[in-house]
Amino acid sequence: MKFYNRTKEIADLQRIREMSYNDHSKLSVLTGRRRIGKTSLILNALKDETVVYLFVSRKSEADLCKGFCSEIEKQLSVFVPMMNSFIEVFRFLLEQGKTNKFSLVIDEFQEFININESIYSEIQNYWDQYRTTTHINLIVSGSVYSLMIKIFQDKKEPLFGRADAMMKLTPFTTSVLKEIMSDYKPDYTNDELLALYTYTGGVPKYVELLVDNKALTIHKMIKYICQSDSPFIDEGRNLLIQEFGKKYGNYFSILDAISSGMNTQSQIEAFMGEKSIGGQLNKLETVYEVIKKQRPLFAKEGSQTVRYEVSDNFLRFWFRYIERNRTLIELGNYEGLSKLINDDYPTYSGKTLELYFKQKLQESFEYRAIGSWWEPKGDQNEVDIVAVTLDNRKALVAEVKRQRKNFKPQLLENKVEVLKNKVLSKYEINSLCLDIDDM
Repeated sequence: MKFYNRTKEIADLQRIREMSYNDHSKLSVLTGRRRIGKTSLILNALKDETVVYLFVSRKSEADLCKGFCSEIEKQLSVFVPMMNSFIEVFRFLLEQGKTNKFSLVIDEFQEFININESIYSEIQNYWDQYRTTTHINLIVSGSVYSLMIKIFQDKKEPLFGRADAMMKLTPFTTSVLKEIMSDYKPDYTNDELLALYTYTGGVPKYVELLVDNKALTIHKMIKYICQSDSPFIDEGRNLLIQEFGKKYGNYFSILDAISSGMNTQSQIEAFMGEKSIGGQLNKLETVYEVIKKQRPLFAKEGSQTVRYEVSDNFLRFWFRYIERNRTLIELGNYEGLSKLINDDYPTYSGKTLELYFKQKLQESFEYRAIGSWWEPKGDQNEVDIVAVTLDNRKALVAEVKRQRKNFKPQLLENKVEVLKNKVLSKYEINSLCLDIDDM
């Protein structure tokens, strides 16, 4: 699959590179979940440049440095003495930066924690010494978001305040997904586009896997996902264990509950045997950014009317179908798994369609607020989408249905009247039904 999107990110990285070369060394930090395309972005932004690319894998420091020395010698065309500590390697590169202009990329930067945590303070020491007298475009990236944020934004950490720029990569936009479908399946249906969004969450690597395997019909997508060697089967587990570490059990249970439709704290606690989970919910939201709170639009920030949802569409899907049906996988019953996913797709994708339209509205940059609304007591008069325009004068109120025949105009009209009385009295309201044909 060809490289898509990231126009702004590429422009930002190239702008910082020029500043590094013309002024003095700069440090950029790139974060984002696994498979989001961090390395591809960096290499595309820096193509035709001198790039020293160092990947931090879980090896001994000496073994890592052996490989690093070979890469440096190859890319900079200089003699590199054998070094056994990373800080020796780093200082060597900084010395080279006095006379050479190049980009230094350190991938999976957070892994130094597992190799030699003192490396961070040593980097800070030498970076402070050499930064203003060298011309290195230093980019560090990492896929364990919580650790990368801790390394660079925790005041107690040595590298706090050292980043000149921090970028977080997000999944493909709805327009990019449309572009990909147009390129690789020109006769695609909106249902196939929705399935791609549902199963991949717009994560580039997952999209690439389906594109490269010519699996762009709903049937072929499900068939590819549901096979013994499918990378999708263990992806969610690998992604989250990398983030949570060994104490992942309770976090998994919480995410499983939310993905099953239990979206309030009391419902989740009941699912987990009345365990108190307030602290864990807070970590999942603020540290790991795997879930997010949903309040009725216009509700005050401190309102107790809260629903939780898994913010990563792929993980929503993975917990609902892959993790929950682990016994089928252990039995090798991939046909059964495929049937379950296929049979439930029309129902499950209805919720995903609502998320798709919210994302599409967000990407239009025409609205100051986008969300849902419901009455706090009894969850009455729930409305799928309420969006307020930038001028704060108009509001879009929408019901989302896969098929328009299921839309009940009078019911929406009644809800709009309630909304007018409760929160939208000063707005000009445009109410409508959004269905799969509107994608």
